[in-house]
Amino acid sequence: MKESRLSRENLLEQRRELMASLKYASFIQRAVLPDLKYIENLLHEFFIFHQPRDIVSGDFYYCSRKEDYIVVAAGDCTGHGVPGALMSIMGVSFLNEILSIRGPIRSSRILNLLRERVMKALHQRGYELENKDAMDMALCVFHPKSRKLQYSGANNPLYHIRNKVLTEIKADKMPVGIDAVAENSFTNHTLQLKPGDTVYLFSDGYPDQFGGPGNKKFKYGPLRELLIRISDRTMEKQKKELARVMMEWKGDEPQVDDILIFGIRFI
Repeated sequence: MKESRLSRENLLEQRRELMASLKYASFIQRAVLPDLKYIENLLHEFFIFHQPRDIVSGDFYYCSRKEDYIVVAAGDCTGHGVPGALMSIMGVSFLNEILSIRGPIRSSRILNLLRERVMKALHQRGYELENKDAMDMALCVFHPKSRKLQYSGANNPLYHIRNKVLTEIKADKMPVGIDAVAENSFTNHTLQLKPGDTVYLFSDGYPDQFGGPGNKKFKYGPLRELLIRISDRTMEKQKKELARVMMEWKGDEPQVDDILIFGIRFI
């Protein structure tokens, strides 16, 4: 009986230590992500709905200025929890490094350079048995003076809404990582924005969440309809409605993946 009690106490102590480590890891991850005040100074009207499945997340958001350009991204790393969080920190660090070097500021170039660094860091050379860790990503480069927006996507599309009309800009069907072993360049899409236009970058966590009648996935069609419906609201109200709908949809079902939606309204 005494041994059983000691064993239970040891397990509880190990759990406390693990939770303390995860909480500190979450603090480090949040410190690496861009500060919301900094993002507000660059974008003015935006929201970030970020709901990790675990304490730390494989989804991450990014925002930085490079000369006259603003670079934003939403990334979804392989896995979630600690492995995903390590990949996300690597992603943010590589993006900072890429933007610090000279060269043309093109969304496709940034993703191409990011892919090179991810493959090199993970020693990926295309062999069958090597690890296949990668990132899906939607990345935009905005030039405020010309109001031109560049977009490149690795599996994750971009939604652009103007006057309640949604246009989906398709992503390239390859990740930032080893599956792109042929190293085809990412496509560079360009949009001419107007005041009031809103764009959404996101991971697959929201549409892939199970719930509702029949415990099925939320799916992309209903997500598009939801974004159209709320697109004329303030960014804070949009975020609250996304959270409310997801909570209602999920119900008592466990969250299956990290969730991230990054909405930006251009004024």
